[in-house]
Amino acid sequence: MTDPFSLFDSWYTKARETELNDSNAMTIATADAEGQPSARMVLLKGHGPDGFIFYTNQQSRKASEIEENPKAAILFHWKSLRRQIRIEGHLSTVADSIADAYFASRGRDSQLGAWASDQSRPLDNRATFVARFEEMTQRFAGGDVPRPPHWSGYCLIPAHFEFWQDGAHRLHERRIFTRNNEDWTEGLLYP
Repeated sequence: MTDPFSLFDSWYTKARETELNDSNAMTIATADAEGQPSARMVLLKGHGPDGFIFYTNQQSRKASEIEENPKAAILFHWKSLRRQIRIEGHLSTVADSIADAYFASRGRDSQLGAWASDQSRPLDNRATFVARFEEMTQRFAGGDVPRPPHWSGYCLIPAHFEFWQDGAHRLHERRIFTRNNEDWTEGLLYP
């Protein structure tokens, strides 16, 4: 049996070589307590056997939905390779030390933007956001920009993988992996 994390690494490495833009872009689908789904693009910032990590404002819509319902799905689609990977699982917040280290690695303007943005909240006009960014630039002038208390990362801990490979005449290949405690079972689906 193939390890789904090794297979992911193999496909992801190939995507990093061939995908023109944002090979780490993934769709994350969440749902609120009533089951109303929503999806958006985020960037994968870490992965391994412990899960798949992305970062966001914890006051955003997605973070509110995660708080209400921590189950989610992510999707990677690499058009250049004619492949996609779906991963379903449970989300948990990353440790503060991990969020701090990643935040410190971001560009200064991205750090300032995290302070300036009330992500997912109504904005009266673009000038307000630009002014807030300038305020944060002045506030942190000459020093490091600390991670905002409302900004962190989430890790999707997989329970299910589906690896989809395009095939001629719609004879696609769909390989699935389902977690059973610490083990994985492998199977195929009709395309």
